[in-house]
Amino acid sequence: MDSPQAVHLGPRKKRPRQMGTSGATTPHDIRFQDLVLFILEKKMGTTRRAFLMELARRKGFRVENELSDSVTHIVAENNSASDVLEWLQLQNIKASSELELLDISWLIDCMGAGKPVEMTGRHQLVVRSSSLSPVPGSQNVPAPAVQKISQYACQRRTTLNNHNQLFTDAFDILAENDEFRENEGSCLVFMRAASVLKSLPFPIISMKDTEGLPCLGDKVKCIIEGIIEDGESSEVKAVLNDERYKSFKLFTSVFGVGLKTAEKWFRMGFRTLSKIKSDKSLKFTHMQKAGLSNGLSGFLYYEDLVSCVNRAEAEAISVLVKEAVATFLPDALVTMTGGFRRGKMTGHDVDFLITSSEATEEEEQQLLHKVTDFWRQQGLLLYCDLIESTFEKFKLPSRKVDALDHFQKCFLILKLHHGRVRGEQSGQQEGKGWKAIRVDLVMCPYECRAFALLGWTGSRQFERDLRRYATHERKMILDNHALYDKTKRAFLEAESEEEIFAHLGLDYIEPWERNA
Repeated sequence: MDSPQAVHLGPRKKRPRQMGTSGATTPHDIRFQDLVLFILEKKMGTTRRAFLMELARRKGFRVENELSDSVTHIVAENNSASDVLEWLQLQNIKASSELELLDISWLIDCMGAGKPVEMTGRHQLVVRSSSLSPVPGSQNVPAPAVQKISQYACQRRTTLNNHNQLFTDAFDILAENDEFRENEGSCLVFMRAASVLKSLPFPIISMKDTEGLPCLGDKVKCIIEGIIEDGESSEVKAVLNDERYKSFKLFTSVFGVGLKTAEKWFRMGFRTLSKIKSDKSLKFTHMQKAGLSNGLSGFLYYEDLVSCVNRAEAEAISVLVKEAVATFLPDALVTMTGGFRRGKMTGHDVDFLITSSEATEEEEQQLLHKVTDFWRQQGLLLYCDLIESTFEKFKLPSRKVDALDHFQKCFLILKLHHGRVRGEQSGQQEGKGWKAIRVDLVMCPYECRAFALLGWTGSRQFERDLRRYATHERKMILDNHALYDKTKRAFLEAESEEEIFAHLGLDYIEPWERNA
C-alpha cells in the first residue's frame, strides 16, 4: 500500500490581501497574516460554520466568507479530500498547488492553542498516490481519498462483515470481564477498540495496519501484537480460566440476574446453578422467579432463554405482536428494532417499538395492558413486567450516554408455538412444542417515534457515540425522546431518523451499517 500524500494542485497566483474582499472586514485584529482560512459548510451546517468562523476570528485568524484566491487553508468536517475537490469543481474553482486541505481537527487544535499548530498527517485530507483514476473534469488529480476513520462509531459504517473477529472477540471478552468488575474506564477502552476494528474493510495482519487508527492505545496494541505473534492473547486466556469471570458469566445468563446478585452469589461460595437451585435460604425477585422451577426440577425457561432466537422465530414473534396490537389499535405502527433491524440473524430477545398517530393518550396508556391480558387469556404469557411511562414533554434530554428512556414498556417472556415458525425449525426443547422467547415492547408518543426508533435500533456503542458526538461536536443533547440544540436553546423536530442525522450534520447511516 502506498503511503498517503497531501493534496497539492496546479500553480497558484497569490494576490495581495484586499480589504474589500469578503471576510476581510472583520472587526477582530488579525494576528496571523500568512494564513487565510475558508471553512467549508458542506456536511457541517450554517450554524456550526458561523460559530467556528467567529471563534477563529476572535483568536486572530483571518477567515473568508467566500472562497477566493487569497485562501491558503480550506477546513472541512466529515469530508474526504475527493469530497472537497469535487465541491471545488462544482464551483468552477481550480485548486492551487499550495492550498492546504485540512480536517476540522486542525482548527480545533488551533483554537485550543490560541495560535496555528503544526499540520500533521492526522490533520491533512489525503489521497493515495497510487490512484490512477482522475476526479471527473480535473487535470491529473487522483480521485479515491483515504477516508479518515473517526473516533465516533456514528461516523463509521459497520456492517456484520467483520474482518477482524479474532481481535474483536478478544476485546469483547476483556470488556465483559471489566464490566463484571465494574471497571468502567477499561471496559470502554476495549469496547471502543473492538468497535473501530469491526468497521475496517480489511483484516489487521501486521502492526503497521493499526497506524493512524483511533481508540487504539498502548494496552490495546499490546494485545493485538500478542494475537498476531501467537494466534491468541495470554490476557484473554487468563480471563477465560478465571473462576470469578466464569461464575459471573454463568450467573448473569439467568433472566433477572445482574451484577449485584452475581457478586452476592459468588461471595456466598456458589459456583454452579444446581447449588443455587437447591439452597432454600435464597430469596429471588419476581423476575428471577420466572426462571425458577415449580419444585426442584430446575430453571424452567433457562435453556430456552440462554439459547439464541433465530430470524424465523423473531419474524413469528413479530406476527404475534402485530396481530395482538391490531386487535386493539388497528392504525398502530409496530417496528422490530434492536439487532434484528440491523440485519442480525440471531439475538437474545426481540424488541418492538409501537406508536400511533391517531390514538388518544388514554388509548396509548392502555394498549400494552390490553395486549398482555390478551396473551394471558391465550396462555401465551409466561412472564410480564410492565413499567408505566414517566415521559414528560419538553424535558431536556439526558446528558448520560447510557440513559434509559421514560416510555411505557413491557419486559415479557412469551410462549412461541413451533407451528408459528416458518421456513426453519425453532430451537425448542425436545418433547416440547413451544419455546420461551424474551420480548420487549415499547410504547412511545408519535412525535418521539424517530428518536425512539434510533435509540432502540442500536448498537449500544453506536448509540453511545451518537450521543457523545452530539454533545461534544454539536453542542446538542440527544436521547430517545428528543434532540435539543443548546446554542439555539430549542428542541429540533424530526419526522425520521434521516432528519436527526441531518440536524447533527452527519451522513445518514442505514440500520444494517450500525453494528458497532
